[in-house]
Amino acid sequence: MAKEKNRKFPHVYVILFIVIIAAALLTYVLPANQYDRQIKDGKETKLIDPNSYHPIDSNPVDPWETLLAIPKGLQEVASIIFFIFIVGGSFNIIQSTGAVEAGIRSLVNALGGKGSGSDWKDGLLLFLIVAAFSFGGSSFGMAEEALVFIPMLVPLAIAMGYDSLTGLALALVGPCAGFTGAFINPFTLQVAQGFVGLPLLSGMGYRIIIFSVQTILAFLFIFWYAQRVKKNPKLSVMYEADQKREKIDLDAKSPFTGQQKLVLIFMVACFALLIFGVNTWGWYIDEIAALFLAMGAISGFIGGKGPSKVAEAFVEGSTALTVGALVVGVARAILVVLTQGGILHTIVHAMAAAVQGLPPFLSAIGMYIVQIIISVIIPSGSGMAAVTMPIMGPLATLLGMTQQTAVLIYQFADGFTNIIIPTSGYLLAGVALAKVPYEKWVKWYAPLFGIFLAVGAVFVIIAQAIAFGPF
Repeated sequence: MAKEKNRKFPHVYVILFIVIIAAALLTYVLPANQYDRQIKDGKETKLIDPNSYHPIDSNPVDPWETLLAIPKGLQEVASIIFFIFIVGGSFNIIQSTGAVEAGIRSLVNALGGKGSGSDWKDGLLLFLIVAAFSFGGSSFGMAEEALVFIPMLVPLAIAMGYDSLTGLALALVGPCAGFTGAFINPFTLQVAQGFVGLPLLSGMGYRIIIFSVQTILAFLFIFWYAQRVKKNPKLSVMYEADQKREKIDLDAKSPFTGQQKLVLIFMVACFALLIFGVNTWGWYIDEIAALFLAMGAISGFIGGKGPSKVAEAFVEGSTALTVGALVVGVARAILVVLTQGGILHTIVHAMAAAVQGLPPFLSAIGMYIVQIIISVIIPSGSGMAAVTMPIMGPLATLLGMTQQTAVLIYQFADGFTNIIIPTSGYLLAGVALAKVPYEKWVKWYAPLFGIFLAVGAVFVIIAQAIAFGPF
């Protein structure tokens, strides 16, 4: 009976295949249309011309091409897939040294230990993690970068008496709050402002208020849930699965060796280099993956592992993430089908047109809803900005809305949905690294998602009312 109940929710692969097939069928129904890219200095830019919408030759995606979309999708996001393999393998090497377990044991005991009544200390630690990740999301666009912390945050959360969902939430919800209320983010805020001609980083005061509210909401929800699970572990939908995980014995008498301390010191140094590399040298997935490959191998040697043991641990860690890593490519196939069938811009144009004609009070909310729907189809923040802002910017003017409000709506739509939609590659990578089924994560995040959406709507209405500017 329990197994039947657990299988009521379709596997994430089943969900994605259904969406891929539906997208292919739409290419037979919807007309193919396209916006041209703007030309600047003789070169095609990512910015579309909102006045260039025109029909193109229909290209229905047949069953064979639908199947081909999956390997094409895997190729397009190969860097993310191999990133997952490398991070999983590297952290397994580090975990095999016992350094993470010993370090977490030492940290939790320093905080008073599990069940010692030190809830305020636990809350302070969770708040610092959420706030740090939220600031990372707002400042340098921390998203995929947070994935590398999941193999540490999950066992830390479990050791503190919480569950794996709490650990995963720290790595996903924190950056999400920062992305949503971003006041610096160069990949979303600054890109969108540039597309509509706003001064970069304008409107920062209101955005800092939004950032603060979203961060506090994220922390309060996570802490409320974590305390409930600590009091009654069986409330967690991951209870049975977490019981089967290797536990960190907080009462173990094994020493925190000098080698293990050196491993953790080296890890901290690597994380510092990661932050510096992202901000100063523009590092992204390939560079971060290379750094973690080196970190895993060197940590293994510091921890006393020989070359063969290091290699075995790497393979074991990578293998465990195969299902989750490949699902990222399968999700990408949806965008491949829509683009190949020529209906991606058709859908975006139709949604934008649906907002026209609404009363001024509802126009902002209508655009908000449209952008949220579009974000499911185009999960990339910068990609969605390139496709939608040239359309939504002029539309905002027609609706009596400021360009700054249009950018804010785009931010909300992109940030809130990044960690719930099955087309988000980095979400699927995160649940794979945490070994949490996608459907269980959705069940956990759904109430907070609703809160985020409602609070976002309030901020949008306020922005409309105050003519959030400068224009």
